[in-house]
Amino acid sequence: MDLLTPEIIGFGVLTLISGVIAGFLAGLFGIGGGAILVPVFYQMLGIAGIADGVRMHVAVGTSLAIIVATSLRSFFSHRAYGQMNDALLKTFLIAVPLGALAASAVTASISGATLRAIFATIAILIAIRLLSGRLDFSLGNQLPGIAGRSVVGFLIGLLSALMGIGGGVLTNTFMTLYNRPMKEAVSTSAAVGVLIAVPGLFGYIWAGWGESGLPPFSLGFVNFLTVAIVVPVTLLMAPVGVSLAHRLPERSMRIGFGLFLLLVSARFFYSLV
Repeated sequence: MDLLTPEIIGFGVLTLISGVIAGFLAGLFGIGGGAILVPVFYQMLGIAGIADGVRMHVAVGTSLAIIVATSLRSFFSHRAYGQMNDALLKTFLIAVPLGALAASAVTASISGATLRAIFATIAILIAIRLLSGRLDFSLGNQLPGIAGRSVVGFLIGLLSALMGIGGGVLTNTFMTLYNRPMKEAVSTSAAVGVLIAVPGLFGYIWAGWGESGLPPFSLGFVNFLTVAIVVPVTLLMAPVGVSLAHRLPERSMRIGFGLFLLLVSARFFYSLV
């Protein structure tokens, strides 16, 4: 494939723009940016002529590779504010990576359309909750015990790695359902992103090893050319989002997060038509 075609150059420009947005969102919402990167990568890989059978897989795997960097940057920035739930993170330390590795095994045997459907369904359910006006709904004031947290951690790792996101979407929802402050949830989500992205990266390389029709500079379902373009930009932008996150009111962050997820889920449902 000629890397200097107008289509590939356009892909590079849009990838650069998506990196700016993803880095900002990583800091603002405690997510790794995958919710914006995955749909953009999927679309641009199509423009670049990548086969439909592997487009979504490469979009998700590449997103996870980028999330390794954005989540680490976001984690260290949020850690400085001292609002992470360390007790929850200790429970998640094994459960979340196990879920992410399980997702890699699932990915090797499902279609791109199924991956898109999973992404869209989870995103829209969370968006509906955030925007329904029942933001005060909760399951209690105390997080579940160790067994319950472990199950939740495994599911967060599994579903997030299938979506190519850093876990902020699901971790935020889980913690706020138990009346944890949004800023604590956002900070903790940054750490969860690291626990998902690192095993997820290696899992997607393994799952796509030997696949045909992959873009140049790919290892399995991870395209490292895209990673090299996006990572520096996201690292620069993540602290900007972190700074804003700790200045915004709680309700504004919830509404903004919900609208963002609604837009992303709509785009993926459209792609399934």
